[in-house]
Amino acid sequence: MRHRCLYLLAFIGSLLALSVQASPASLTSEFHLDNGLKLVVREDHRAPTVVVQVWYKIGSSYEPDGLTGMSHALEHMMFKGTQKVPEGEFSRIVALYGGEDNAFTTDDYTAYYQVYTADKLPLALELEADRMHGLVLKPEDFAQEIRVIMEERRLRTDDNPQALAMERFSTLAWLTSPSRIPTVGWMRDLQTMKVEDLRHWYETWYAPNNATLVVAGDVDPLQVKKLADQYFAAIPAHPLPLVQLPRELPEPGERSMTLNLPGKVPALYVGFNVPSRNTGQPGEAEALRMLMGVLDEGISARLETRLVREQRVAVAVASGYDAFSRGDSLFMVRAVPAPGHTLAELEAAVLAEVEKLKTEKIEANELKRVYAGFLSSDVFERDSLQEQANSIGRLESVGLPWKTADEWPSSLQAVTPDAVHAVAIKYLVPVRRTVLRLLPTEITP
Repeated sequence: MRHRCLYLLAFIGSLLALSVQASPASLTSEFHLDNGLKLVVREDHRAPTVVVQVWYKIGSSYEPDGLTGMSHALEHMMFKGTQKVPEGEFSRIVALYGGEDNAFTTDDYTAYYQVYTADKLPLALELEADRMHGLVLKPEDFAQEIRVIMEERRLRTDDNPQALAMERFSTLAWLTSPSRIPTVGWMRDLQTMKVEDLRHWYETWYAPNNATLVVAGDVDPLQVKKLADQYFAAIPAHPLPLVQLPRELPEPGERSMTLNLPGKVPALYVGFNVPSRNTGQPGEAEALRMLMGVLDEGISARLETRLVREQRVAVAVASGYDAFSRGDSLFMVRAVPAPGHTLAELEAAVLAEVEKLKTEKIEANELKRVYAGFLSSDVFERDSLQEQANSIGRLESVGLPWKTADEWPSSLQAVTPDAVHAVAIKYLVPVRRTVLRLLPTEITP
């Protein structure tokens, strides 16, 4: 039975590889309008639907001290109306024609999307072009919306011990990088923000030469290009401020914090300052991504096997690494101690496993397992029209070509155990390490 399972896994792996090789790259077209707007069209004719997204290269990592949260606040205000589409009408129009719409902001970008049947593509483009340059910012609308945002911060961060701990961890892990800024903004900045601040932010960054238009679905690329010209070409470009990649000190020094917050669940946060695909040496991001999988990806991964099932010092572990950040990144481990075990015991166990990545040989079979898991997830994500568009927009917004996603599987497959070992030795070191211990205190009524 064991040999049959191995043959089956090999067969599934070959099918997944063939699926990736037959990627949508050959069905993707790229255009540039004279005003600097980049258009990427992904054809997918399996269903008569279309996803339209506009990605702006602006997020919280661009924001100055004292004005944090502007990118997210402006995202909210982008639904408040233009001269052509009055307040409250944008989403009503979308729903009237059977579509859905929303937006999201991160530290690196702000994105807006609409989903319809394919015949509604002109409507989606007209709506997005209209608010790219015709937004009306009214003081009374802002006064109402900023209260909503402050309440959002209270509910999602200030009253959530895990989220608040993660925010504190970020400020500790990023000493000099603007990645330390919370996307929602600091409460004191939200309290003093003015509508004029958002108007200036909008006029500075919301321009066709700072945006990527992504259209994915049952469409013809040349027809999409024609419609994009029709609705966006008249929007003028304007000069953009010069920005630098968010970089951290090469050896910021070991940092630690103990945080006491009302709650019931203790938690441990461990992170290391590492490069991304944009800031590291060739091949380092790929090796760090595979290293993350060796440590914690699947029930056979080291943390799950050793800390949860064997030592039983943890009830939950998770790791993370964003290879596609605009600037430097973090390699993170989060864990919750098992009943009867302290945070100190858990911390010692986690750091011991991190050290073993530098002293124990990483087997080729471990990398094969990680790659198979990645490939499976990648294929399923490509089955989603929205995820295809998200991948394109995100990469373009952080300064990487959209083709990176299609090349990524083969790049990961080429990673060797020696390469993984090398990045562990280079980056998972105390002078790059941040540790936060979340200790719950009694909740007072």
